Amino acid sequence: MGCHEHSVGMTNAAPTEDTPTYRLMYHSHSTISASERKSQLGAIFSVARSRNKKADITGALMVYRDQFVQVLEGDESAVCDLYDHICKDERHERVTLVDQQTVPGRTFGRWAMAEVSEGDEPDIPLIMNVNKGGAVPAAGRPITSEQEPILQQMRDSLRDSVPS
Repeated sequence: MGCHEHSVGMTNAAPTEDTPTYRLMYHSHSTISASERKSQLGAIFSVARSRNKKADITGALMVYRDQFVQVLEGDESAVCDLYDHICKDERHERVTLVDQQTVPGRTFGRWAMAEVSEGDEPDIPLIMNVNKGGAVPAAGRPITSEQEPILQQMRDSLRDSVPS
């Protein structure tokens, strides 16, 4: 099943970390100007975190220059509704579905956001800080062995999309 197909038999029960979960990954190009990016990302993240918590959607967002890649996890219909909304959001263009599948459980039980580093440097975790004007570097959380392959796929998607 997928976001643009009719799904049958999905439960409305809230997925937990060990309940089958629908995962979707997409890549897009930001239309937000570089001068507005910090404050806009902070605002996007703040609103999304609140809305997604209500819809029981978790995931991760990575930013690299003017590119986004995001993983969304939750009930298939809720994730697909959110993806459809994202596809219509004027702050994105060239929204491309990278991957979608049902997985044994959540990999990102808490929201994560990071700026992907140049080269092989560590990614920079970001948080929303109103007092500092938007998304700013945060203390990192350890990455689990389940998260690392997905994060690497996200990094690769971002780096492959930007000309050297």
